[in-house]
Amino acid sequence: MSRASALNYRFLFGICALSASAWVGAQTPQPPTPAAPAATGRGGRGAQDTLVSPEVHADRTVTFRVRAPMAQTVTLTGDWLATPATPTGGQMPMTKDAAGVWSVTAGPLEPTVHLYFFTIDGLAIADPINPKIKLRTRTSASLVEVPGDPVPPWQVRDVPHGSVDWNVQHSAVYGDTHEFLVYLPPGYFKSTTRYPVLYLVHGAGDTALGWTTAGNAHVILDSLIAEKKATPMIVVMPFNGSNAPPPAAPAPPAAPPAAGGGRGPAVVSPFENYILKELIPAVDGKYRTLTDRRHRAMAGLSAGGAATYNVGLKHLELFSAFGLFSAAGGGGADLATRYPELASDAKAANQKIEVFWIGCGTEDPLDAGAKTLDAELTRLGIRHTYKNRAGGHVWPIWRWTLSEFAPLLFK
Repeated sequence: MSRASALNYRFLFGICALSASAWVGAQTPQPPTPAAPAATGRGGRGAQDTLVSPEVHADRTVTFRVRAPMAQTVTLTGDWLATPATPTGGQMPMTKDAAGVWSVTAGPLEPTVHLYFFTIDGLAIADPINPKIKLRTRTSASLVEVPGDPVPPWQVRDVPHGSVDWNVQHSAVYGDTHEFLVYLPPGYFKSTTRYPVLYLVHGAGDTALGWTTAGNAHVILDSLIAEKKATPMIVVMPFNGSNAPPPAAPAPPAAPPAAGGGRGPAVVSPFENYILKELIPAVDGKYRTLTDRRHRAMAGLSAGGAATYNVGLKHLELFSAFGLFSAAGGGGADLATRYPELASDAKAANQKIEVFWIGCGTEDPLDAGAKTLDAELTRLGIRHTYKNRAGGHVWPIWRWTLSEFAPLLFK
């Protein structure tokens, strides 16, 4: 990525790590740290704590530790423990040693990213000594990357790398300042080539950083492009939400979103207005994009999958390919009601929609909706792909879905 983008990332994650550490220190009384060489380079502020967490072992097991000597109960929540009842992760009890350090070893874990956090006497916190933080709009958690051999496409390889731009724009639609990240493929700055564009949307409660910090979307594209499995493309990762202050009075409840669909005729959402009126014009105005519908795709996870269904399929004059990853909502049985022109003429739909890809985890309750949409599209004769694999409503699934979906685009 560019030097400016890299500095922005380092600054952001440094602040996050310091904030997490300060918060935990305020909540949990800390004993004197064990004897260790005096800290240097920062004014010699005393001994350093040598605690390690997480510690990834050669067999892909991982040991997690947190210093909380006054705590009565400490648990670890990890996404690898996802079940249909707890699709984002389950809990493991931790044990305390004589020094007040709680620990537990999990795994072996899949070679990918895993999200986890501690709960100390009822207080959920990120790991205070792990700088790899997953930001969310209400809470934050920690990340651990378990390496694989051979190296999977979502882990860094010795291949040409693209860059990630961090953009800020005023949104008249939301009445706030919006951020969006843009992946530029290797060679972008050394050519005059125009590129197709994938609009890749995060899930509810996430930030514009989600697809890079946890999803490693830029790493996946680097790997797939290097292997000539994917067409070089620009990937736009917008913020699907509002930064404006909440209203003084609660807003009336909205109609439930559709997963693969909605309830009756589509309503124009703020995100639809934002992406059509502000985001696409900003991207096409700044970057060398191909601006016809055949070179523009949309995909997203969870609420981003619902947005893809609700916005992308509604605007076939702008998009030709769609990816629904663990899409939120109630299923796809209403597709004929929402999009009667597609349902009534499968031949025309198949000419307009070049890729329609659906993926989900088998431990995710939303897989039922994905199966419903799959069955409905099959009944209507609309060409599509549906896949699932073991996992919950978690980032390892969404890394996999992107790595399956991206090679199908812009062929």
